[in-house]
Amino acid sequence: MKTESNFNGAQKEGVVSIIVNTLLFVLKYWAGVVSGSLALIADAWHTLSDSLSSIFVIVGARYSQKPADKKHPFGHGRTELITTLTIGIMLLLVAIYFGIEGFERLKSHQPAHYGMLAIIATVVSILLKEGLAQYAFFIGKKTGMKSVQADGWHHRSDALSSVIVIVGIFVSRYFWWIDGILGILVAILIAYSAYKIISDTFSSIIGEEVPATLIDEINDIIASKGIRMEPHHFHIHNYITHKELTFHVRLPNSWTIEQAHKVVSEVEVEILKRLNIDATIHMEPENLTPGCKHSD
Repeated sequence: MKTESNFNGAQKEGVVSIIVNTLLFVLKYWAGVVSGSLALIADAWHTLSDSLSSIFVIVGARYSQKPADKKHPFGHGRTELITTLTIGIMLLLVAIYFGIEGFERLKSHQPAHYGMLAIIATVVSILLKEGLAQYAFFIGKKTGMKSVQADGWHHRSDALSSVIVIVGIFVSRYFWWIDGILGILVAILIAYSAYKIISDTFSSIIGEEVPATLIDEINDIIASKGIRMEPHHFHIHNYITHKELTFHVRLPNSWTIEQAHKVVSEVEVEILKRLNIDATIHMEPENLTPGCKHSD
């Protein structure tokens, strides 16, 4: 099944992420403590938060594939949105904490003393984190899972924050305040990633506009029936593991209920076959009496 395949892909990405990020956290945290660098320690905790978010991805993917039941007739697919939102909130909390720590370091005039260990740890982090990002994007695109794609952006933001840190390492000898500034910059970068994840997830939860391309495909399917139906009033409901589409059509007043039902059912079956979307079509008479509902 597609949901099982999605879970397997998300689980594989999550396990790889947890292993790599945990090892990177140890390396970067050690380098940060040795050098006294807030930016590097912040970067280390950012990396560890990637491991935690990957755990959420695995758990969310497993739960989201559960079939529909009496309490959840549309399935559990939107669990993935909750998982994605949780990842975004975790990132935001990390950003706030290290933003505050950066300001405190500037106030206390506390410099960092970078060494070769810090350079090695940061370069290794950049390479591995960008590799994880590319892997997560690949799995996310293949499965269509937002939580895996969010995990990819989490990896990417960590790679970019490490780039900022490596720049700071090479100019730290000239500016005592560079570590505090870098800590704040890393926090801002993490916060931006969190904002993108949270805003995109809220958009899916609140509701999505039916894409014009999808409406064009529906019109093509209806046109293939050779009957003028004037489809309108489109609404789409995204349950992640499946989508449901509702819209209205106008049919000749002279048709019997049986005739109308036959044609509409054929359109619904064709939409499911071609677009993998469950459609429910509301039928209206061609010449609708003024004042009736749904005459738009």
